[in-house]
Amino acid sequence: MLYQQIKRLYEKLRLKHYHELFSRVKERDGSLSATEAYAADVIYLLKNPTVSTFADTLGISQPNATYKINNLVSKGYAMRTTSEEDRRECRVTVGDRFYSYYNTDYPFIANGVEELKKSYTPEELDLFDRMLSDLNELL
Repeated sequence: MLYQQIKRLYEKLRLKHYHELFSRVKERDGSLSATEAYAADVIYLLKNPTVSTFADTLGISQPNATYKINNLVSKGYAMRTTSEEDRRECRVTVGDRFYSYYNTDYPFIANGVEELKKSYTPEELDLFDRMLSDLNELL
């Protein structure tokens, strides 16, 4: 039962994410394609990855990753920084244009948490919080 509930939650979050992502993909100059939007999202989720980490996460070649990153940089959705210690290492972060394009706040989650606060005691919510924290660590 627990597995099924967590699976359902995961699927609903994925659907919500796809809805948000595709609602922002528009056919206009400088806009992101769906693939570029996914790539930018991965960079955001990895929090300043190296190009190698980005490539490994997506299971793509380094040249393919560089191509995707170059497209995002040219459109202003990502920025590349070179490491001061090792000039061979390049890190990628999302830029301001990404944040204006992609909503990183999740009001539907905040609303859900507020509704839970109405139905459960602080102790129950604390236990749930610890369980989610443990699950996050295990995943």
